[in-house]
Amino acid sequence: MKNINMRQWAESIINGKNRVALPIMTHPGIEIIGKRIIDAVTDGQTHYEAIIALNDRYPSAAATVIMDLTVEAEAFGCEIAFEEHGVPTVAKRLLSNADDIENLQVPSLQKGRIQEYIKANRLAAEAINDKPLFSGMIGPYSLAGRLYDMSEIMLLIYIDPAAAGKLLQKCTDFLIEYAKALKATGANGIVLAEPAAGLLSNDDCMNYSSVYVKQIVEALQDGQFAVVLHNCGNKGQCTQAMLATGSMGYHFGNAIDMSEVIKEVPADVLVMGNLDPVGVFKMSTSDIVGQQTYTLLEKLGDYPNFMISSGCDTPPEVPFANIEAFYNAVERFNNR
Repeated sequence: MKNINMRQWAESIINGKNRVALPIMTHPGIEIIGKRIIDAVTDGQTHYEAIIALNDRYPSAAATVIMDLTVEAEAFGCEIAFEEHGVPTVAKRLLSNADDIENLQVPSLQKGRIQEYIKANRLAAEAINDKPLFSGMIGPYSLAGRLYDMSEIMLLIYIDPAAAGKLLQKCTDFLIEYAKALKATGANGIVLAEPAAGLLSNDDCMNYSSVYVKQIVEALQDGQFAVVLHNCGNKGQCTQAMLATGSMGYHFGNAIDMSEVIKEVPADVLVMGNLDPVGVFKMSTSDIVGQQTYTLLEKLGDYPNFMISSGCDTPPEVPFANIEAFYNAVERFNNR
């Protein structure tokens, strides 16, 4: 991945005649190469091969890596539950009180599976030269929730905001170093997944997510590297807080009306979303996938900064016929 100016890339999409697709999708690549999810999330070579297999088969506007929201928590010391064919999960909370937060050490990038993910990004960046590669990383509030428990972190921000702030800053410090390592692989950006922040009000999202995300954006984003902030929990109440981060793009889940949220986003900023990854991509027929894709493109036809995507990472076992129906609908829309 060499010499892609990401601001020019974004401008070329916005000024282009055709709408482009960028689904957050890696699991089908694992299936193409005949591997298990546990293979891909623990071995950088397998992960890389899945990225390449998917990239070779489908015309996505960029390549993406697995959206694994346990890698960073594992580096801090969380116990992770692995399944052969299911996505990893955090087995139990790491922290229980303010003293635990005070004593928490920001881990090195040698912990857990971090180096395997860096390896996958490096290999993919070396192999893919005609489009951007987006790394994946959890956001600071969502990481804090995995370390402290998702319900408990929501209480902590009210009961002990200073302790919450200390935990969020430690998470952010680690994420900045991890993002720098991902950038050094030659990747062109990150999809920063902050779904837990979608449970917050706009003010709380600003204070306990966006101010920390903005640190990551300011440390990493430049002409060669873009941050795309993903928040599939946002139902419209915290869009302004998301925009305050200054990210180059925003990725929304299927809980939101794209035709409404895109009105809030500046015309020179990319907006991505938001076909239901389970209800549409996995569970629907290929005909319905095609219809839903075409309908969403029509609905957003007046907004050239729109990129059609899944609302979140597509799950395992999405039918390949549905993926093809998605891309065929995009092509049909562009040739109308």
